Amino acid sequence: MSGKQPSDSKSAGPVRKRKKIDLEQKMKILKKYEGGQSLSSIARELDLATSTVKSILNDSARIKEHVKASAPLKSTVITKQRSGAIYEMETLLTMWMEDQIQKCVPLSLMIIQAKAKSIFEGVKGKYSDPNAKFMASPGWFNRFKQRANFHNIKVSDEAASTDTKAAEKYPKVLRKLIEECGYTAQQIFNVDETGLFWKKMPERTYISKEEKTMPGFKAAKDRLTLLLGGNAAGDCKLKPLLVYHSENPHAFKGISKATLPVHFRSNRKAWITMALFEDWFINLFIPEVEKFCRENDIPFKIMLIVDNAPGHPAHLDDFHPNVKVVFLPPNTTSILQPMDQGVIANFKAYYLRRTFAQAVKATDRESGKTLRDFWKSYNIYQAIINIAKAWAEVTQVCLNAVWKKVCPQFVHSFKVFEKDETYEEVADEIVKLAEQLGLEIDVGDVDELIESHGAELSNEDLIELEAAKVKEQTEAEDEAEAEEPRHFNTKEIALAFHEIHSALARFEKMDPNSSRFLKVNRGIDETLACYRLIYEEKKKATIESSLDKFVRKIERPATSTPPQPSTSKAPSDDPDDVMSVSSSPSSSTD
Repeated sequence: MSGKQPSDSKSAGPVRKRKKIDLEQKMKILKKYEGGQSLSSIARELDLATSTVKSILNDSARIKEHVKASAPLKSTVITKQRSGAIYEMETLLTMWMEDQIQKCVPLSLMIIQAKAKSIFEGVKGKYSDPNAKFMASPGWFNRFKQRANFHNIKVSDEAASTDTKAAEKYPKVLRKLIEECGYTAQQIFNVDETGLFWKKMPERTYISKEEKTMPGFKAAKDRLTLLLGGNAAGDCKLKPLLVYHSENPHAFKGISKATLPVHFRSNRKAWITMALFEDWFINLFIPEVEKFCRENDIPFKIMLIVDNAPGHPAHLDDFHPNVKVVFLPPNTTSILQPMDQGVIANFKAYYLRRTFAQAVKATDRESGKTLRDFWKSYNIYQAIINIAKAWAEVTQVCLNAVWKKVCPQFVHSFKVFEKDETYEEVADEIVKLAEQLGLEIDVGDVDELIESHGAELSNEDLIELEAAKVKEQTEAEDEAEAEEPRHFNTKEIALAFHEIHSALARFEKMDPNSSRFLKVNRGIDETLACYRLIYEEKKKATIESSLDKFVRKIERPATSTPPQPSTSKAPSDDPDDVMSVSSSPSSSTD
């Protein structure tokens, strides 16, 4: 007999490929488990080994602690906790870099080093050694890239500038592709992300100045991100995607997010990540444009033009055979991107005008409310309503005219649209509304505010944004701790059955048609069967627990006088005593 052991490679089945699981996915696993999903169900859904999911659940405290400390969500390794000025600087620098990457701003080593030094100088005073020096050496940067998981981020030696030559050539290349594939203006779309400080006043207003002097989080720094877009014909305006840092803002209490006039999503940094963009593309964009084509009797054949931001997956073309995704050349967004040629600026001006008009209406003489009162009560839900209404104000003429640089063949020559004229008119109205509110601003202040939404984040902005996230997370945790989870209680179930029985008895008294009543009663009995089963199980468990206690009690020597039996009958919590309409209908009469 051979001494070799039989091979079990065939019987063992395929070997599961090792996966790297980042913090974002680990947090999703924890949420699913805390939401009641079983361990094995999560493992099957995510194609992970049950032992892997179990290990993540066992490590939940450390995972949550790292997320609280702003560890990059794409990180796959939980490292030793770091603290101090350099740690805070790297947290804020990560946020700044991600914001620049979202905006397709090229990054150079020199620019990153300068920003790191600037942030460090701003935060080191809070720590034990205010005279500490930080050199931002290339070695530090390489280690920081590893820690922040910036492996695939391209960092050039010098700052890149707008590629005007590529921008000049690209429209001809795109036109050839459009003609070869036979796309019409109604079938070609563009979308672009933009930030919005939804509660920000012009810098020179007393509201803005007062807020700067106040301690703690400043509402003017609270930012959200929007994805806005439409087609070249201007007759299909996409429903905005809005990303906020809080999943359940307090202002949403009692409001279903499904009813909002935007597609609402959330993540800790209020940015459109690759996963969010992919989700939007598959589950929101494709169904929306397919419906548009169907309603307008247009062939469902779509071209989507986007910039080359890292958050836009290169494999989008693979998801649907009828949707082609085309990327603009690098460093040409500011010249070619249609949404950047006036649509977003006009939208933000409309938003500000609508907000100021609301403030004028809310602070009339009869209300007695001041501008401070209005601004303090203005919340994210109201902002979302204004966002939707401002987006509705963007005209078809505007949406069409902004394509003149990338697709001039689709722009209607009979209606000339000039962004500056329309924008100036809105800006003038904003200034007039500000005068009614007692604010001294001019068109230049309006321009500055509109441009500030897309400006580079300052060190102060970064600190405030981080403070906002910490504050929101703390409040959410406090609310979660305060809210007792729902559960069944035998006495409450019995009381509910009793109240249903009483209501049915009233109906029985009034209804002259006994067969109708019996039919309703039978239907309710059948509907409530699941709750009756839960009650029976809980009642059985309660009886078993009581018996166990009784046995333990009689086994111990008596140390006190046994309680005297009560002569009064206690109310029953058995639904059989209170819910028996179907077996013995009431014989009561009026």
